[in-house]
Amino acid sequence: MSSGVETIYHDVVILGSGIAGLRAAVEIKRKYGDKVDVGIISKLHLMRSHSVSAEGGTAAVLYPDEGDSFALHAWDTVKGSDFLADQDVVWKFVKLMPMEILLLDHWGLPWNRRPDGRIAQRPFGGHSFPRATFAADKTGFFEMQTLYNKLLQYDGWERYDEWFITNIVVEDGAYKGVYAINLREGKLYLFKSKAAIIAMGGGGRLYNFTTYAHTVTGDAYAVAFRAGVPLKDMEFVQFHPTGLVPSGILITEGARGEGGYLLNNKGERFMLRQECAPTKGELAPRDIVSRCMMREILEGRGFVHEESGLGYVLLDLRHLGEEKLNERLPAVREIAIRYAGIDPAEEPIPVRPAAHYTMGGIHTDGNYKVLDTEGRWIRGLFAAGEAACASIHGANRLGTNSTAECLVSGRITGLLAAEYALRVRESDVTGPSPERTRREEEWVWGLLSRESGTPSYEIKREVRNVMGKYFYVFRDGDGMQEGLAKILELRKKFRESVYVEDKDPIYNTDLTAAIETANLLDVALVVAKLALNRTESRGAHYRLDYPKRDDENWLKHSLAVRYGEDDVSISYWPVAVTTWKPVERKY
Repeated sequence: MSSGVETIYHDVVILGSGIAGLRAAVEIKRKYGDKVDVGIISKLHLMRSHSVSAEGGTAAVLYPDEGDSFALHAWDTVKGSDFLADQDVVWKFVKLMPMEILLLDHWGLPWNRRPDGRIAQRPFGGHSFPRATFAADKTGFFEMQTLYNKLLQYDGWERYDEWFITNIVVEDGAYKGVYAINLREGKLYLFKSKAAIIAMGGGGRLYNFTTYAHTVTGDAYAVAFRAGVPLKDMEFVQFHPTGLVPSGILITEGARGEGGYLLNNKGERFMLRQECAPTKGELAPRDIVSRCMMREILEGRGFVHEESGLGYVLLDLRHLGEEKLNERLPAVREIAIRYAGIDPAEEPIPVRPAAHYTMGGIHTDGNYKVLDTEGRWIRGLFAAGEAACASIHGANRLGTNSTAECLVSGRITGLLAAEYALRVRESDVTGPSPERTRREEEWVWGLLSRESGTPSYEIKREVRNVMGKYFYVFRDGDGMQEGLAKILELRKKFRESVYVEDKDPIYNTDLTAAIETANLLDVALVVAKLALNRTESRGAHYRLDYPKRDDENWLKHSLAVRYGEDDVSISYWPVAVTTWKPVERKY
């Protein structure tokens, strides 16, 4: 086991190796080269980050000559957010995005092309112009490949694959370091640096039906929460309308962007009904489509999957034809055949809403600097990608704005972290106290000390079922109170009885699974507390007992900070309304 904690130094450490993390590393290197030394820490092999699973596209204004504009992209994003997005941050985002698309193009990303050779774009939900820039339906994979290939051109950076981050340290208003287990050695290390960028992704595995990989366990939110950093707007969890039944694997919104229909058991395109989205239909924002789908299922107009018991509706792509499916949606066809035994060229795909994205995250300003509850920068600390909440997405994210934000936030944090690191002397980097390091060792290795108890996977399964039952597409106060009580029971159960059977420190995935379960329990607590606290319906947070949006009382961001063992302190942060006042949201 541990025999003291060794220290590793870099000027900047990047926690996570998805699109946001790689984009930050590339920005540091292309602007400052060998002047700034970078370490990239990932619990996976670098190219296994969940960003490779992004399918449908990346939003950007490329054709103002054809009717698109920054104002239109910004308006679509703000309206899609149910007016909870910070509009100043949205404006910055939409203006930077075209540069990112062209940079990736120059770096070799194989964007789909129009017949005239210009970059192709397709329609996506909630966007009033077809601005989803895509590489077939494997956009995230190609973005990862392109960024990694670009990074290989530079020296002065090191990757730490299969290093599991256990905690970050914030003391006296400043970032002090990161603890991580080297899985190959079974040893705990301390990373010291002048700056850190948290780009560890989201928390989709908090739910039992999700599009996310098993590795996406809310680690970014949990390490920030335990360090006393505020989490913002965590009650807003996005459910993607088309998760494949029964696995939950993502069927990209690009399938509907290319003309796919949603059908109920009567063969009706229910999205065209007046109470759903008569003008947008299947390409309404995700929160609206998910609610309309669940109403069909709950009111008996859906289907029931025999083995899993899951209700679903159908996504019909047959009319697109085999040629178009193979050119534009090859992964969708492959996934449906491989995981459901269905060829979408011949029969419809069974789908239902699946946990897909966390609109909230670590509280940052528009430059992705991590803030405390008073709005002061926690010196040296940044967050990017889905880990961060700047807030571009507000209460509901539009499809293709996520990979876009990963690129923009990576660009911004890479530049600012490097500039900050160049201003700070290495001798001024103090790191956490020896006492803090001792506590970390006791916590990590203490999980191996119990000789019997409850395996972490049982607790993980229970918390995911609780979230899926009480904090899904439709919510209500009584149900959420019941869910919160169960979360508190599971947190107690974890503390008192979690049992790690494998005692060997080398590649101890039983140990890391236990820490991931602790992370999910922290995130569950925050989501539950903030969801119960927000007595309105806005975007993805829809309460049957408060079905209306309430701008008078709730046009504000929620901030949650750890308070004791099992509670959070809730405060609020103003929404930046700079261009458009909130209006009723119709599609």
